[in-house]
Amino acid sequence: MRIKHFIIVISIFLVSSQSMICQEKITWDHLAKVTFTEKYFPAWDTYFLYPHYKESVKQLEGKKITISGYFLDVDPEGKLFLISKNPMASCFFCGGAGPETAMEVQFKKMQKFKTDDVVTFTGILKLNPDDPEHFNYILTEAVGRFK
Repeated sequence: MRIKHFIIVISIFLVSSQSMICQEKITWDHLAKVTFTEKYFPAWDTYFLYPHYKESVKQLEGKKITISGYFLDVDPEGKLFLISKNPMASCFFCGGAGPETAMEVQFKKMQKFKTDDVVTFTGILKLNPDDPEHFNYILTEAVGRFK
């Protein structure tokens, strides 16, 4: 019976330590390792900033990450949500910050936050170099909490 309990305790430890290892806490400085060039998108008949991710950013793609910032609800229809390095008044759209300072959030299960709530999100990072309908950084399966 003792061996069975020992195996259960060790199994719980291994599972919990693995989930801690698989999650990487990043900062906005990590995401700033990107440069941009203008690229023409014929479907929109305009130019957009095309990201060139540094290798350290590319290595984060598909990984479970955690990042903190300001929640932005920018879509009146409630379909586009962001986490930003800056609050709404000085975010990518309003304050002249770069596109690397905002990340699209795709919830695992819809959660309610208000604009400029300080939050921490965990999810899977997706790099988006060429779809102008989405942000350059997308956090899928996102789960948030107040910081």
